[in-house]
This record gives sequence, structure tokens and C-alpha cells, in this order.
Amino acid sequence: MAVANKKAVASVATTESEESTAGPVVPRQTAGISISNMLYSFGKKLGTVAAVYLLGYFDLSFAWLLAPVLLSVVRDEWKKDHEARRSVAKAAATRSEREVILARVGDLPSWVYFPDVERVEWINRILRQLWPNVNHYARTLLKNSIEPGVRDSLAQYKLQGFRFEKMVLGNIPMRIGGVKVYDLDLHRKEIMLDMDLFYAGDCDISFSLGGLKGGIKDFQIHGMVRVVMKPLISDMPLVGGLQIFFLNNPTVDFNLVGVADMLDMPGISDLLRRTIVEVIAGIMVLPNKLPIQLSDSVQAEQLRMPELEGVLRIHVVEARNLMKKDISMLGKGKSDPYAIITVGAEEFRTKTIDNTVNPKWDFWCEAAIEEKRAEPVRFRLYDKDKNQDDFLGRATVEVSTIAAKGEADLWLNLDGVKHGTVHVRFTWLTLTADTSALLAALKETQHLRMTSLSTAVLMVYIDSVKDLPGSQSSSKINPYIQLSLGHKQQQTPWKESTRCPVFEQGFTFLVGNPESDTLDIRVINQKSGSELGQLIYNLTGLLEKDDLHVVNQPFPLARAGADAKLIMSMTLRILVPATPPAEDEANGEGEGEGADDAASSGTGGDHSRAGSLRRPPDSPAKSASSTLLKQGSGDSLGTSTAVNNSRTPVDDPMVIATAQPVESVPPGAGSDTSGLHQRSPSVTSSAGEAGLGRIQLTLRYSIQTQKLIIIVHRVANLPLKDKDHIPDPYVKLYLLPDRSKDSKRKTETLKDNLNPVYDERFEYLMSQAELNSSQLEVSVVTKKSWLSSQSPVLGQVILNLGDLGLPKACTIWFDLLPEVPRDS
Repeated sequence: MAVANKKAVASVATTESEESTAGPVVPRQTAGISISNMLYSFGKKLGTVAAVYLLGYFDLSFAWLLAPVLLSVVRDEWKKDHEARRSVAKAAATRSEREVILARVGDLPSWVYFPDVERVEWINRILRQLWPNVNHYARTLLKNSIEPGVRDSLAQYKLQGFRFEKMVLGNIPMRIGGVKVYDLDLHRKEIMLDMDLFYAGDCDISFSLGGLKGGIKDFQIHGMVRVVMKPLISDMPLVGGLQIFFLNNPTVDFNLVGVADMLDMPGISDLLRRTIVEVIAGIMVLPNKLPIQLSDSVQAEQLRMPELEGVLRIHVVEARNLMKKDISMLGKGKSDPYAIITVGAEEFRTKTIDNTVNPKWDFWCEAAIEEKRAEPVRFRLYDKDKNQDDFLGRATVEVSTIAAKGEADLWLNLDGVKHGTVHVRFTWLTLTADTSALLAALKETQHLRMTSLSTAVLMVYIDSVKDLPGSQSSSKINPYIQLSLGHKQQQTPWKESTRCPVFEQGFTFLVGNPESDTLDIRVINQKSGSELGQLIYNLTGLLEKDDLHVVNQPFPLARAGADAKLIMSMTLRILVPATPPAEDEANGEGEGEGADDAASSGTGGDHSRAGSLRRPPDSPAKSASSTLLKQGSGDSLGTSTAVNNSRTPVDDPMVIATAQPVESVPPGAGSDTSGLHQRSPSVTSSAGEAGLGRIQLTLRYSIQTQKLIIIVHRVANLPLKDKDHIPDPYVKLYLLPDRSKDSKRKTETLKDNLNPVYDERFEYLMSQAELNSSQLEVSVVTKKSWLSSQSPVLGQVILNLGDLGLPKACTIWFDLLPEVPRDS
């Protein structure tokens, strides 16, 4: 009897489990014919017959029939592949966490207990109970937040009128995978946990687009979600609010049905999928968060105001030994590589370098970081092609690792391909309200010669707008706010039919120079596109405020009437380089220990290999960036550099590569050898040891920017061999031993001149390892007729860059020598 009872209980449990996962019982259709299905099938067959008939009737080419058939085959195969993936994902979504883990680790003894799995299953049971309520909230979120964003994005592609008609998420709830609760380095007033969210339910969503009706089935979304409970309060419900956001862009997939099924093919379907991901990223992918207020005692600003931990400055220097993806007539050629850098919802892209597997980008970008423990930097490299770009590899670095060191100079091995490395450099910038740090920040950007870099960060919270123009009886307006600072523009969602919209949204802007930049805020009517009001705020006003902060202050709007006010809060912070590690830590920065930490901590789908960070061959053991912040910020190198005497350097704080002068000072430059002397306007009387003239150069190597900088000042006393043919000289530079076209630099040509003055600056992006193994070929060349049999090279000097290590920049005269044969 006991055994029978156990079997009965097991049977009941099995039945309940099957009912819970299979969804509601659908009555079987025992009789009747679907008129719509019959008409749809008849229309498809009639269209096929009509197409064949018209091809013969109009005597059209067979290609008109072949092209649709091929397109149909490609589309069917593409749909089969995606349907198979969705089926696998849906099967995984309906299983319990225990079943998923057991499927991964294989057969285990029955006595094995998974306490963490039991907790996750407990959460999933709660979700199943709450799913009808979640369903209702999700419909509101889709209608009020997702729909406007998708509609605006599709409008850029001339696809107008997107609107959700029906939104039912079905009976299969989302599933929560592994859950991680943080208990270290947290604020006392918050609780933070990460969870793997996966939804692959039986949703039924219909929409209209440009008069066409369509639907979405088998919608799936997968990503890592962070939930922050803050602030903790003493009254019920003990938690004042929630912040929910994806750590990175989630994976989204779906199947189009109805009339929109014609659009379900590569390209068009990808456009809609990419649009949905972008809209989700704009709502709840870092740095964007979905706030939920749980207590009236908590102000909305506490949940919605951006809270930055710092700014990460990224320098993508170069890549080496990439895969060859372009195919030429003689076999595989090279690639046209570019890199995409992703930090949370932000994405940056380098320029494309044509026809090379060793591109040098010298690309700089900056990302505001709200959660340094949750935002890895992801690098993806591609080969640019006309149809579809080829994948060249990926790499991941944890922001928390960079923030702990302050800076890093890394070579990353690319995953997903056979070979390839990318050279990246990072600087972690912290925030301060000390205005005295602004001058140093401005000098730093000027020293790097990068006007696009930032010196401060501005956080803005738009609360509401009061009393916009227009009477109550006039046509209703749909206002939204557009904010612009520098080249970046952001906006709020529009609010329907109101003169007093409440937005409660936060924004972050990187500021180039707060002493001169302005924040431009415009209130715009979504219906007509007309401007309802404007505020232009000079950031110098914030520099004068206590703690560089204003809270819920009303600002009058221009051209909006006397009563119109914009309620907002603003906080300005100056960017300061993080304190570098201790000297003993810095000395080991380039070694494998710290590098492996950064490489092996990848999350999500990009799992970095241990030890994927390395120095290029023959590079110094100590990382070049370990001295980055110990250098000064001045830069005295210019086109009016002084003549140097006895290797006395120009005062420059950066590490310099310079050459041993052939002669200390040209005649007439003065006898004082204690310092610098202005260059004499008269040319030197010496023609050099070989009698071919002399050339004046300035050479400098900047570790911080990884650049060799050369200034060609002038050439003196070129020989005149024929009075009737005065040379037309120019200076040509090459890097040896490669002597490639990419390394060629040349000055302008000055006609009929034996003492030309150029003062032209040239740069080479190169690592220290390359500098040590390279030579610089400097040639003075004259323009010549193609009938001339003489060499156009008037003189030449070859400098061993690895032997020119001096701590300061120098301007030196070099004797021109006869041209060195190419094969020597």
C-alpha cells in the first residue's frame, strides 16, 4: 500500500509538472475548416502558377524565375538554421536548473546535492507564480518604452508607423540561471546580485509597420542581469528601490510571422533584430538602468541620477599578424582590418586600414564607467568587405583589473582565429570636485595633441518641465527633451499630450573643456518637430558652485513664456589619472602575473585564454606605461626648435630618441655651450664632410603616444654642379629595413634652392620594440626630368633609431653622405 501511495504521489507530481511546463490545455479542433488558411494556401499556389505563366507569355528570360527560386532556397535554409537554434534554446528554457546542470556535467550519483541550484529553483518557482503580473508590466514596458524607440529607429530607414498591436508573453516564464550575491566592497545601503536571465517562451506579439500586419513568435532573449537594491531603509518594504540592467548587450532572436514573414530573411530581419537590441541597450544596458521605485520616501533622483566610478581612456595602437581574408588572383592577399570596441552599451569603431595584416590605427576613445566590476572591454576585429565583413578575432579585458593598476600597456592574443594580436593601452581616470585639477587635465590633453579627449564629466538629471506654451483648449503636444554637448546628443522619450511632462531621466556627458563648453537643452514637440523652448547653460557656472553641484533647480526656458521652467540637477567632476601602483608593483607590470589576471577574467561568451596578454618580441621587461604618470605634461617640441649644442637636450618631459651629432654646432652659431641657441637665419658655411651639404632634424620618441616624431627643419649648402640646373630639393623619409610605401614621408619641393627651409613635422606610430630594431633613412632628393641619367638623390643619412636613446628631444645637424645602394 505504501508503494502504491508513493506511485500515486509521483504520478500526481509528474502530471502537475507537465501541466506547469506545457502551458494551458488547448481544446482540440474536431471539425471545421479554417477559411483563412485555405485562402492563404490557394493564393500561394495561384501566385506560383501566375508567375510561370507570365514568364512564358511575355517571353522573359529564365533568370527571372531562377533568381526568386535561389532567394527562396537561401531564405528557407536560413530559417531552418534559426528555427533549430530557437528550438534548442526553448527546450533549455523550459527545463529546471538541476536538469540543465546535469546535462552539462554528465551522470552524477543520486546523493549529490546542489544547494545553490535549490536556491535558484526557488527563485524560478516564485517567477512562475508572479509571471501573470510580470506579463502585464512587460506589456506596459513594450508599449511605453520599446515601441517609441523601435519606431524612431526604423524611421531612419524609411520604415514608418511601427506599432505593437498585441503583446502576450505567454505562459512559459523566464528562467533564472546562476545567481551571484556580492558581499565585498559594497555601500552599506545597497544589496547587489547578478543573475543569468533567459526567456524563450510562447509569446504572441503582433505589430503593424507601414500598413503591413505582422507578428513575432518564438521571441528569445538571454543575458546577464544585475539587480541593485538601494537604498536600504528602516521602514517597510526595507528596500527603497531597484535598479535593473544588463551588463552587456543581450542576445535577441525571434521569428517573424504573417505578412512580415516575407521580411524574415538575411539583412531585413537582422535590421529589425539590431534595432530591438539598440533600443533595449538604450533602456537597460549599462550605463543605462531600469529604475523601479518601491518607497515614496526615496526620491526618484537617487535611483536615476548617474553614479560614475570613473572614466576609462582606451588607446588602440595597432594589430599584428592578422588573418588574411582577401583573396587575390595569386592566392590569399591581405585584409582591410578595423576594430570595434564595446563597453556596456557604448560602441566605438576605428578607421579601416586597407590592404594590411599589421594595421596601425592610433585610435583613442573614452567610456564612462558606472560599474567597473561589471563592464569588460571587448575588442572585435573585422575585415571590411563589400558584402559581409569577415571576423578577425576578439579579446576581452576586465575594467576592474585596469582600475586596480591605474594604467596598462597590453598585447592581447585574439580568440576565435588561428593567429593575431592587438596592442591596446588603458588609463583609468578617477573623479574629483577639486577645480585645481582642471589645469593639469587640460595640459594632459594638449600634451597628447588629442582635442577629442575629455577633462571632465557632466552628470545631468532631467526631472520635469513646467508650463510649456499653449492653452488647455489648443492642440495637444507630445514634448521631449534633446540635450547636446560637443558632438554628443541624447534625448528623453516623448510624453503624450501634456504641457507639464515628467521625465525623471539621467544622462552622462564627457566634457572637453568645462571653461568653454556649453550644454544645449531643447524642448521639442514630437508631433510637429517645432521647438517649444531652449536653455543654453555655460558649464563655467557649475565651476563656481559648491561641490560643482546643483540639485532640483528650476531654469527658465527661452522662447517658452515667463512661466515655463525646466527642473534638473547637474554634477560636474574633473578627471584625474588614478594613482599609479607602488614601484615594486610597477616593475613587474609587464610580466605575466598581472597580464594573466586581466586576460583570464573574461565573462559571458568571450572567454579569454590564460596568458593571452604578452609583450611584443624584444620589448623591455618593464612596461612603457609604468612611467606614464611619472612624466611631466609639458611639450616644447615645435617647428621653431633651437639648435642644440653638445647633445644638450630640449626641455621635454617625454622619453626621447635622438642622434649623435656629427658636429656640435655649425659655424656662427655661437660659442656658449651651456644651453640652447636660436637658429641663425643665415645658412652654415660648412658643406659637411662629404661636401654634399647638411640637414637639420629634430627627433623625439613619445612613450605615452607611442610615436616617433621627426621635424625636418632645413638643408644647408647643397653643392651646385651645374649653374644652369639648380636643384629643386625635397626631403624623403623611409623606415628600414622594410622600406614600405606606408613608411614613406616627404616634404614639399622648393624650386631652385640650395638652402631650403621646410620646418615640416612627420610622425610614425611604432612601439619601443620596433624603434629599437628600425633605421630611419633620410634622403635629400631633387626633382628631375625622366630623361636624366643621374640619380636624383643629392645626399643621404641613415640613423639607427635603437642607438639614439636620450631622455630629451634634440635638434641636430647631420652631414649628408652619398646614397647607399639598395642591396647593400
